[in-house]
Amino acid sequence: MTVSSYNPADPADLVVSVEIPGAAGTAAAVDRARAAQRAWSAAGAAARSAALTHAAEAVEAHAGELAALAVREVGKPLAEARGEVARTAAIWRYYAQAPYAPSGAVHEPAAGEGLLLTRRRPYGVAGLITPWNFPLAIPSWKAAPALAVGNTVVLKPAPEGTACALRLAELAGLPEGVLTVVPGGAAEGAALVGAADVVSFTGSTAVGQAVIAAGTARGVPVQAELGGLNAAIVLPDADFGRAAADLAAAIAGYAGQKCTATSRVIAIGDAYGPLVEALVKALAATVAGDPGDPGTVCGPVVNAAALVRLTGAIDSARVAGAEVLTGGGRVDRPGWFVEPTLLAQVPAGHPLLSEEFFGPVAVVLPAADLDEAVAIANSTPHTLAASVHTGDLDAALAAADRLDAGMIRVNAPSTGVDFHLPFGGTKSAGHGAREQGQAVLDFFTASRTVTLLPAGPAR
Repeated sequence: MTVSSYNPADPADLVVSVEIPGAAGTAAAVDRARAAQRAWSAAGAAARSAALTHAAEAVEAHAGELAALAVREVGKPLAEARGEVARTAAIWRYYAQAPYAPSGAVHEPAAGEGLLLTRRRPYGVAGLITPWNFPLAIPSWKAAPALAVGNTVVLKPAPEGTACALRLAELAGLPEGVLTVVPGGAAEGAALVGAADVVSFTGSTAVGQAVIAAGTARGVPVQAELGGLNAAIVLPDADFGRAAADLAAAIAGYAGQKCTATSRVIAIGDAYGPLVEALVKALAATVAGDPGDPGTVCGPVVNAAALVRLTGAIDSARVAGAEVLTGGGRVDRPGWFVEPTLLAQVPAGHPLLSEEFFGPVAVVLPAADLDEAVAIANSTPHTLAASVHTGDLDAALAAADRLDAGMIRVNAPSTGVDFHLPFGGTKSAGHGAREQGQAVLDFFTASRTVTLLPAGPAR
């Protein structure tokens, strides 16, 4: 059997088709990674740091190639693809310093002579399951810290991101068994969760819950980043032009295919009218087009199923009484393109208000005051990211204190990730330890407490 990925902007263009290993082949890949892990860990901080630095340099040396591949395989607009490649190199370089970080501490014994040590040690094999939307950065921000602390890695990318994952691993040039890519689908993913020593997953809520259950049943640590139904709160004192530009970018950038994309816009009081006017104008000017054009912001959605799901949700909302303020349909060109869309008066209970649709579609909602806006924003279990738009520092701090989201951005789009800071959501949007930054190094290691007493007869 094979797994294939196609160009979302030109579905006749087959990007890659490769054999899949099945469950048995995946388990064998984990066995090879486990055999390689002891030498990789024992190589020491300098060797692991040098290897990760080499990976960063290789990504930088092939930046143009990798950006073009991301444009072709997942339909990422060229400007965003270039940014992702730069971030990917920076991630590898950032974690190249991690092997030198302290791996524990020395403590005073409660009584008598001796030493008490805490040490953090790698688990063994890290099983990584990654989505297609950031086909270079997400595998990197999982693999680089796992490798830095001495684990080996088996990576199962989403089928739509297969070519990017394979090329990234090839460029990294790590020793045999240290970084292995296993192409495939559900069978390979389940086998990886069933064999790895520590698991990190990013993807849909439904699949993530199955991964959490399977890993937890085995007693292995599981980290999962799931869907987001992200809100943007706009207060009456906001700069509506700036807020609309930020919101349009967060709704339609990369066709809304980011877990941090804005899907609910909550306008407080008198902000509703001028904000809607400015946002409709901004979205109408954001044309879904060729992702290879440097000026394109909104490219295609990833596949035909996504196109059908999005247009079906828009149509059902319209039938239920919602008003389509802009967009609302397919773009008349080859490929899987959806118009950037804003809806109002979506009835309570409609899936657009409760589910992540992963496309350039958002709903605008009114709120009487900040209390109601925060309550609306918090009314979903998918609390990953939120944005607040205001010139009032007190209001911004109050909202940031009360919003459930794991990441809150003030006067900025809900999208955007700082790889040196913790990343993750609350409630159903995330499970386990945070990703990225220094926090993830603890996730990929286990704490050991060591007691050292003097040899010889007791005194």
